[in-house]
Amino acid sequence: MAKLPLLFTLISFSVLTISGCNNSGTEKTSTVEPVAKSTTSETPEYFSLRPKLEKEYGYTHAVKIGDDLKISGAVSMTDSGVIIGAGNMELQMKNCYSDLEKILQHYGYTYDDVFAENIYTTNMAEFIRVSGFRNTIYKKQFPTGTWLEVKGLALQGQLIEIDMEAHKTK
Repeated sequence: MAKLPLLFTLISFSVLTISGCNNSGTEKTSTVEPVAKSTTSETPEYFSLRPKLEKEYGYTHAVKIGDDLKISGAVSMTDSGVIIGAGNMELQMKNCYSDLEKILQHYGYTYDDVFAENIYTTNMAEFIRVSGFRNTIYKKQFPTGTWLEVKGLALQGQLIEIDMEAHKTK
């Protein structure tokens, strides 16, 4: 029976020794510093390019949070929802970028602030054929992004939809 207390003492000593190994003789205390509040507004700022249509379809065209801007897919249409340039990829693409520019300008952004762009098209070969137009939009650098060929878009006759994200450094 004398072996049991000795075993307990050895185990206790080992545990105390192991738990003290990280302590190099000086006490270190860790304090958590309070996080400074951001000087930019973190409250979402919504923008509707076509309020009636956006309400009907159930989305908002853009939202800005802080210095980040997210823009929903732009398509070539009138404010009443009529497609502009049915069957004409280049015209539809130009109209998409025109709408995107209106939204960027609303928030004081430019295409130089765009860091991500996704393009959805029902005809990739035709999009690639006219994609050189993007060189007139992006003069500083091209954003990251993805080009996807899709079976269809929201309305029959739509050939292209472009969404993007931008960030403005102060």
